Amino acid sequence: MKKQIKQIILFLFLSVVGLSLKAQEQETTRFSLHQATQYAMQNSYVLFNTKQDVTIAQKQVWETITTGLPQVSGTANYSAFLNLPVSLLPGEFFGEDPGTYIPVKFGQDYSADFGFSVSQQIFDGSWIVGVSSAELYLNLAKQANEKTEIDIRSAVAQAYYTVLISQRYREIMLESLENSTRLYEETKVYYENGFREQQDVDQLRILQKNAENEVIRSERELIIAKTVLKYTMGYDLNQEIELVDDLDIFVSPLVQELNSIDLDLINHIDYRLAQSNFKVSEKLYKLEKVAYLPRFDAFYSYTRTSYGNKANLFKEEWFPSSLIGFQAAIPIFNSGNKRAKVQQARIELDKAKNDMRYAEITLQKDYLTASAEMETAREQYLNTHENRDLAKSILDKTQIKFNNGMVSSAELTQQETQYITTSQQLVTSTLALLQADLNLKKAAGAL
Repeated sequence: MKKQIKQIILFLFLSVVGLSLKAQEQETTRFSLHQATQYAMQNSYVLFNTKQDVTIAQKQVWETITTGLPQVSGTANYSAFLNLPVSLLPGEFFGEDPGTYIPVKFGQDYSADFGFSVSQQIFDGSWIVGVSSAELYLNLAKQANEKTEIDIRSAVAQAYYTVLISQRYREIMLESLENSTRLYEETKVYYENGFREQQDVDQLRILQKNAENEVIRSERELIIAKTVLKYTMGYDLNQEIELVDDLDIFVSPLVQELNSIDLDLINHIDYRLAQSNFKVSEKLYKLEKVAYLPRFDAFYSYTRTSYGNKANLFKEEWFPSSLIGFQAAIPIFNSGNKRAKVQQARIELDKAKNDMRYAEITLQKDYLTASAEMETAREQYLNTHENRDLAKSILDKTQIKFNNGMVSSAELTQQETQYITTSQQLVTSTLALLQADLNLKKAAGAL
């Protein structure tokens, strides 16, 4: 009995935990646009690499700094002569006949030494400029990462809008299919009772089939749109995803308000990147100029050496030696090599200055273009929205007339086709409006 009670308790516990985990899993599949963007900031594959580039740049800054700090290295050597070197000495030194030589071996069979050396840079103009340049490269990496974040936010928003548009279009097509099926079934009953012709039934059957095709197409487009969104977010493509936000909360403000976004040139990421590139070119120009300056280094070394005819040299005497010194490297003449490098760096600096001005003009052009496109998209949306409403009103009236035998099925089909066409145009103009808003915000530096 106790065993059965324990099993029941365990089953209930696992059931509660399972339901809790399932509820959490379902909760994580629902995203607002803000949540989808934040998820992409943490899981985007593209953004991961740019963040790593920032980390690499931080390490490179320290790498540059350490070249001007004390450098310490150690050495250890152990040698065993298989055959000692032989030198020839004149024979008369040993009482032999002149012109003869006596072979003599100098040295010990074994030798060993160990020691360390320390070097310190005293002055190097290239190092001073290099350290400040490294900070600029780090800033460039951060700005590149920021630009990637902006691109990811734009891509996520566009993919999110596309899913909402696909869902809206699917709802319209389902409504059209439901309406076409109802008309077909009613007309079929009228035909069976002798109030309609076979042609009317066939015409509405074609209309129903066309609506079914549009529903199928809209469902496929919705699947594709969700796949693109998950891919952009870095979300598991095999997991389902649901959107929380409604399409109208994004469209309504754009329709009711005129453009109130101004160009923020100074804080625009593209302009700041151009400024950073100009500063880097300035540093490279200075780097080539300081190559004319001398370089000074100090060094110290300490070594102990031992010799013997036995392999174990630890019992032998070790002889110390040490050295301290200074070194100067002074450029004197290089046949104009450094001068040519300075001139090239100056030209690159002029190009970077021109690029910064070009970026300023380009951003102004992009902003004005995006503003005009936004107004165009807004006007087209309002027009297509009105056309869709008119087409819906005409279709409703035509259906009433058809039910009363005042119009033919061909005219009804024509009005249904017109309604579907204007609905498609409205969907297209809605997406164009949302994309124009994204482009404007991106051009203004407000995304």
